[in-house]
Amino acid sequence: MEEWLVFFTERAVLVINAFALVVVVFGAIEAFATAVKIILVRPLLEDERGLVWLRFGRWLVAGLTFQLAADIIETSISPTWEEIGRFAAIAAVRTFLNFFINRDMDELRERQKEGDEDGTVTAPK
Repeated sequence: MEEWLVFFTERAVLVINAFALVVVVFGAIEAFATAVKIILVRPLLEDERGLVWLRFGRWLVAGLTFQLAADIIETSISPTWEEIGRFAAIAAVRTFLNFFINRDMDELRERQKEGDEDGTVTAPK
């Protein structure tokens, strides 16, 4: 394979993984800070806790998507069966996590929508 392609691919993987790290860390810090703020200001209501986790879930899904993109690019330069198997295992785990995070986010949105309709949820969207 062309050396220049390998060189740029390796750098791209590094940068995309750094994006994923920043996204997940930022999301974790934001979720922690928001939860602490809510706990210190007033008791944490179920709907508010759900909103914190919903936003954190969005950050995690974004981070997982960046990591999966980096894995796809990385596999393109080292297509050994071992690397493909490792990629497949990682992709399966990330897809599994992504599915359940998205499902939880959808359920939370639905509960929030139902609460908005009957006037019980006042948290911002």
